[in-house]
Amino acid sequence: MNHAVKIAMLDAGETAESLAFQVGVDPKTAARWVSHGRIPRARHRVRVASILGRDVLDLWPDALKRREPAWFRRWADIEREAVELRWFELAWVPGLLQTEAYARATLSMEALSPEQIDELTAARMARQAILQRNRPPHLITVIDETALRRRVGRDRAIMREQCEHIAACADMPSVQVHVVPLDTPMYLGMGGPFIMAELPDGARVAHEDGQVRAHITEDAAEIATLESRWARIVGEALPRMLSLKLIREVAATWT
Repeated sequence: MNHAVKIAMLDAGETAESLAFQVGVDPKTAARWVSHGRIPRARHRVRVASILGRDVLDLWPDALKRREPAWFRRWADIEREAVELRWFELAWVPGLLQTEAYARATLSMEALSPEQIDELTAARMARQAILQRNRPPHLITVIDETALRRRVGRDRAIMREQCEHIAACADMPSVQVHVVPLDTPMYLGMGGPFIMAELPDGARVAHEDGQVRAHITEDAAEIATLESRWARIVGEALPRMLSLKLIREVAATWT
């Protein structure tokens, strides 16, 4: 619980409902800022602090201590609030399903210091906590089989552990994993990976990866295009149980 926010709300005579109305979010979202100590999105933090007559850092002292890259923090906030995440990956294992060793190996390819790699790996692992919540988001992932077949780092055991971890996650009630098999002809997923998030108020936001940084959009036309592409990509993927069988078969090849 965030006691600083709770006390500030009491002093200002505000409730989760009144804050939600003024900020423009769902009352359940505002309630989580107090009961679960969630850090609101940057623009919401500023607005709430203004309403409560407090400094942002008085209410959320950890806001500047976050490990995610600054450009990624908006999406990390969206990811935490989402009730559903639909995620397509062409060449990588989705971040929420990565093992620490896999995450570290992928980050080691960048021009980063050991300290930066440690920080970013820790941030990626911390994001996965949403899958362990009492009410986790519904995570649906579609992964091209290429991502399971390509070695990362020098140790083949990393990929075996990674595939086994995906299989374990796929057994969770809130997680669905589908695989587009290698023998699939060219399909729309070749255009690149993306994620679509549905928030508690029904809003939809999308994240598209880029070589430098991601593009985050709430544009209705762009979301509609991705929705259409998602439907066609899922149509190329194996059903849930056949995908799980394939993942386990691939894991056994990484000896």
